[in-house]
Amino acid sequence: MNVKKVVLYVLLVFILYSIIASPERSTELVGIGFEAISSAAKSVGAFMSELVN
Repeated sequence: MNVKKVVLYVLLVFILYSIIASPERSTELVGIGFEAISSAAKSVGAFMSELVN
């Protein structure tokens, strides 16, 4: 097997295990992740707006 596939499968199993073992903590982490992505998108938007003006 390819090393990338093995690492991907191990990561997928770990993510599924963490969701099943602790769903409350998983929702917190997903919320934090979406908040970070949203903040990054807002920052890029502000940068592009300033760049255009």
